[in-house]
Amino acid sequence: MIYLDNSATTRPHKEVLDTYIKVSYDFFGNPSSLHTLGMEAEGLLTKARTAIASQLQVGAKEILFTSGGTEGNNLAIKGTASHKKSKGRHLITTEVEHASSYETYKELEQAGFEVTYLKVDSDGRISLEELEQSIRKETILVSIIHVNNETGTIQPIEKIGRLLSKYPQVRFHVDDVQGITKVPLNIKKAKIDLLTASAHKFHGVRGSGLLYVRDGVRLKPQIHGGVQEMQMRSGTEHVAGAVAMAKALRIEMEKAKEGRADLVKLHSKLIHTLPKIEGVTMNSPLNGVAHHIINFSVDSIKPEVLIQSLAQKKIYVSTKSACSSKLAEPSRVLLSMGKDNHAASSAIRVSLSYETTEQEIQFFIQELKKIIPTLLGVKK
Repeated sequence: MIYLDNSATTRPHKEVLDTYIKVSYDFFGNPSSLHTLGMEAEGLLTKARTAIASQLQVGAKEILFTSGGTEGNNLAIKGTASHKKSKGRHLITTEVEHASSYETYKELEQAGFEVTYLKVDSDGRISLEELEQSIRKETILVSIIHVNNETGTIQPIEKIGRLLSKYPQVRFHVDDVQGITKVPLNIKKAKIDLLTASAHKFHGVRGSGLLYVRDGVRLKPQIHGGVQEMQMRSGTEHVAGAVAMAKALRIEMEKAKEGRADLVKLHSKLIHTLPKIEGVTMNSPLNGVAHHIINFSVDSIKPEVLIQSLAQKKIYVSTKSACSSKLAEPSRVLLSMGKDNHAASSAIRVSLSYETTEQEIQFFIQELKKIIPTLLGVKK
């Protein structure tokens, strides 16, 4: 099996699963319970929070556990909008956000908020000048994805943070679901107020995520019923998921020290080889991108046909974001970058991990060179 759909989800590390099972079985107490089992579970939760905070170089009390990226984005955006609406109802985001952010902003528009959707250039990157021109006295939130989940385009988060530091009334939220462990980002240096991450994108288990909430930033809770997670997210804590996430984050941060150089090599091989295959057009830009995501289109071939043809060879890739891959419409992200309707409707996403090997990429390319001409021949 050659798995090249790591931006959709990653296979959990065995040691992460071992930790998850052990904590689930041996420390099953409710962290809110006052007896010994409850206190032991609470102690593990605290250790996990501290360990994650240490990896991200932030304070332990700034880490809030969630169920994943979608909940984290919803809480950051809706929670800020609801808490600060008396100060203003203008929000700023981009045309290329993940659906969990983009659709949240669409909902907020229905609730009476005004949203500015920043355009992007042909590389999928926003203009800092346009961002600053969009800020008003009633602007309360700017939300920007760090690494685009379809193309790998990196937004200039640190520059945005410095710009927004001139506007203290504006909160800065970053969706770092695709960037964490792959693309370095210093949260404090970038002056980020809120940052979303999801464990299953870095070999943790599904149903676990985190939201960094800078000390002093307040959110209106979106889930009610308890006082868990600093009274910002009610519900019995997923202790095993949090502990497993802490382990996965530590493992991946360690692998990143040498693994990033390997990803650069694999990315280079793909972006220089794929365009030489008949019918292939690259959608991801060459520069300013994360090296684990490559997006391309193939002329006259439906993406689902190519995906299934590769799957028959036990090679697994995807189209668009996993959250919207079953929808028939063209990629909103690629259309925003100026790609035509055909390219936006036929995109294939290849996403790597630190476990991807050069041999796997070579085999993928070889099979692609066989499959595409065959499918084009059938079309003719």
